[in-house]
Amino acid sequence: MRKLILALTLPLAACGYNSIQTMDETAKAAKQQIEVQLQRRADLVPNLVNTVKGYAQQEQDVFVKVAEARAGLAGAVQGGKLAEMANANQQLTGALGRLMVVAEAYPQLKSDQAFLQLQDELTGTENRIAVSRTDYNKAVQDYNAYIRKFPQVLTAKVIGAKPQEYFEVTTPGAREAPTVDFSKPAAKAP
Repeated sequence: MRKLILALTLPLAACGYNSIQTMDETAKAAKQQIEVQLQRRADLVPNLVNTVKGYAQQEQDVFVKVAEARAGLAGAVQGGKLAEMANANQQLTGALGRLMVVAEAYPQLKSDQAFLQLQDELTGTENRIAVSRTDYNKAVQDYNAYIRKFPQVLTAKVIGAKPQEYFEVTTPGAREAPTVDFSKPAAKAP
């Protein structure tokens, strides 16, 4: 009996089943880290917007765009679909870029400690998102490559292991830098 168990265990160990499971879990944990950091970013945005609003109340359209982008990111994180999270994150990045351009026009705001602290936290979060995205994509790359190798490809087919998707932006034009035009004066609120 012991020999039979050993005879069955050895081929299973060599087929990569445990490694496939481990790599799959590593990729899932890395995806969860992206979600955590994107949610952290979405949570920081209202404080940043409120700080800027105190100085630049006439910039309402920028605030609306940031709020919409933040809501889109929060919804995408709740949905858990990588492509939606990546695209929503890119939309928020663009909206925050426009908010920072507004902030540049207000010297008092640029020296406000609460604003500076929020800016630092947001920058730190951006860095965490970049690291989490890199870690996730590396875990997915390792997993996807592993399940395509022989003999693991046989095990992958038997257990239904499928390649995982990378965290990348798919919105057309999202990889292009936004254009900022200072030639037009900012609209003032009535």
